[in-house]
Amino acid sequence: MSLSSTEENYIKAIYKLWGKEQQAISTNSIAVAMNTAAASVTDMLKKLKEKGYINHQKYKGTKMLPKGICCALLLLRKHRLWETFMVEKLNFNWDEVHIVAEQLEHIQSEQLIDSLDAFLGFPKYDPHGDPIPDKNGNIEPLKQTFLSELEIGAKAIIVGVKEHSSPFLQYLEKMHLILGTQVEVITVFEYDSSLLIKIKNSKECTISHKVAKNLFISAP
Repeated sequence: MSLSSTEENYIKAIYKLWGKEQQAISTNSIAVAMNTAAASVTDMLKKLKEKGYINHQKYKGTKMLPKGICCALLLLRKHRLWETFMVEKLNFNWDEVHIVAEQLEHIQSEQLIDSLDAFLGFPKYDPHGDPIPDKNGNIEPLKQTFLSELEIGAKAIIVGVKEHSSPFLQYLEKMHLILGTQVEVITVFEYDSSLLIKIKNSKECTISHKVAKNLFISAP
C-alpha cells in the first residue's frame, strides 16, 4: 500500500521522536514536530496504524513498528544521500540543501537511490555529520557528544550539528565552526554557561550555550 508524502513525513517525524528513548510518544509531541493541530495528528495516526506502520493507543501514545522503522530509515537514507550529492557534486552550501532534500526523499525508485549511493562512493555521513543508513537500514554507530559537555582545557573536533536551520548553519560558517574544525574550551562563564573557545589553535571567540549544545564533537 503506497504512502503519500505527508504520511511519509509523519513516519519520519515519529521515528526521530521515538528513536531518542524508544518509548511511547504523545500526540502533542508529534503535533509540535509537524507544526499542526493535535486533531489532525490523531486522524493521521489512525491511518498509519491501519497500514501497519505504528502502534497507537489512546492515552498511551505511539510506538514505531518494524514496517515503520524500515520506512523511516529509507527516507533518512534518501534525504541524506541527496544532501550529500548536492553539496559534493552540485556545489550547494550545507545550509541550502535541507528543503530540497525534503522534496527529493519522496522519490520511490530504489535503483536510483542505490546508484546514487554508489556514485557518491557509499558515504557514511551527510554534510551535517548525520549517519546515512545503508540499503539494509544499518547505521554507522556514532561516538560523539556535545560541545557544551566538553571540559575546560579539552580539545575536540566538530563532527555534526543537531540543528539544521539555515540561520544556524550560516552562523557556524561565519564563525568558522564547520565540520572538521578543532576547538578547545578556554573557559565556561558561570553566568549563562557561554563558552570561550579557541578555534584551530589560534582564533578565540565566545559562543552561547545554545550553540554549544547543538554542535556534536568527537576526540581529535
